[in-house]
Amino acid sequence: MLGVKWSSSELAAEKLGITEIKLSSFRENGILKPGIHWKSSPLGQKKPWNPKALYNIKMCRKIINKFYFEEKYNIAA
Repeated sequence: MLGVKWSSSELAAEKLGITEIKLSSFRENGILKPGIHWKSSPLGQKKPWNPKALYNIKMCRKIINKFYFEEKYNIAA
């Protein structure tokens, strides 16, 4: 994927209009997939057992919008 831009969780959450906690929750619950929606930061980490995640905002937006649409639809049904 040429041209993919990876952003910090702070910037991604801001651009997606959600909190960093919600973004992290999507990642931890498997909604955001590694290598597609997020990846571990290649930079040196103080806590290598808990690396910072970098996000592909464009791909995250697609899946989050889909997730919210399906969740809203399932509640209304």
